[in-house]
Amino acid sequence: MVRLTTVWGPVSRWGEFRRRQLQALERSNRLDRGPLGDEPGAAPAEHPLSRYGAVGQPLNRHSPFYLGFFGATGAMLAFGLWTTLGRLATTLSILLVAFFLALALDPVVERLMRHRVRRSAAVAAVFGGLVVVIGAIGWLVLPTAITQGSSLAQAAPQYVVDLLDARWVHELDSRYNVIGRLQTELLQKLGDQGFIEGLVGGLLGAGRAVLSGTFQILTVLVLTLYLLVSLPRVKHATYALVPVSRRPRVESLSEEIMRRVGSYAGGQVAIATLNATMSWIMMLIVGVPYSAALAVLVGVLGLIPMVGATLGAGLVTLVAFFDEPHKALVVVIYYVVYQQVENYLIAPRVMQHTVSVPGIVTVVAALTGGALLGILGALLAIPVAAGLLLIYDEVLVPRQRAA
Repeated sequence: MVRLTTVWGPVSRWGEFRRRQLQALERSNRLDRGPLGDEPGAAPAEHPLSRYGAVGQPLNRHSPFYLGFFGATGAMLAFGLWTTLGRLATTLSILLVAFFLALALDPVVERLMRHRVRRSAAVAAVFGGLVVVIGAIGWLVLPTAITQGSSLAQAAPQYVVDLLDARWVHELDSRYNVIGRLQTELLQKLGDQGFIEGLVGGLLGAGRAVLSGTFQILTVLVLTLYLLVSLPRVKHATYALVPVSRRPRVESLSEEIMRRVGSYAGGQVAIATLNATMSWIMMLIVGVPYSAALAVLVGVLGLIPMVGATLGAGLVTLVAFFDEPHKALVVVIYYVVYQQVENYLIAPRVMQHTVSVPGIVTVVAALTGGALLGILGALLAIPVAAGLLLIYDEVLVPRQRAA
């Protein structure tokens, strides 16, 4: 009996100590609701002793200092996050473009894989075709731009001489001494160090912009290649962050959104390419100068929803008018007919398996995207709107019906 009592004593004391700890924890939880306890005017509860000393009173969460400190900390964190996002705007834009390019090229890769081609080989073939297309566009545009720029630079002195020899210039100079004033102003500007520095800085800025644009294009291509290779793993890793109970639905919705985005991008590229090809053939027949470069510009502008094709047609018409006015009339007639054929025959067949966005949503999305991100936003606005419409139809509306 003595031995049993000896053993049972520490156990009972440990149970009593544990019970007191639980009671103290309960009183501490009640203290979190207010500075004095559950009831107004209640006395402060006693805090138990622990292995490391007495437990102090919790922070008063209704204290002005507490609220002000954590409110200011949250505001500073929000401001820092906003500033960081602003600095990363260019990087995020590059990543967004690469992601949409990868989604546009992924259906072609999947089609090749269905013909028993390994994904690495399919990605290499598709990406190689993309590089060839970009190289062909550069080969068509850059030589023309360089040739025309050098011709303009060589002809500029003669243009100045012809302008100064014009009769109306002589009459204007005899009345107001325009040429003398221009020479004086030019000599003053050439002697102004600030003007020279600004001119040199502008030229360096233009060169820096060209180098930055080239670097960004290369970066987009490299990121597109990496995303194409690792797109299945990226999607799998992203889906793993979703709870298991909701993962199948999130995965199916995400796959449908990406399919719509990729199909829209591919369809828009196909329509713009057809427009550029037909415009090039028309310009060769009519005799419009710079047909290759203009065809590339028509194709690039054709990627912009709603207004891109009209801008390209207006550019070609303007060049044809300065060449010969009757050519501009032929160009206008051609584009009026072609736009009707494209809008009612070509585009519905190409886009029938892509996105279905109401007209008003298309207009609002394009305007909003253009206001936020410029041409890039206008290009991405419609597929983003299509994805949001899918979430609206499949998530929000059923939830409201079940509520």
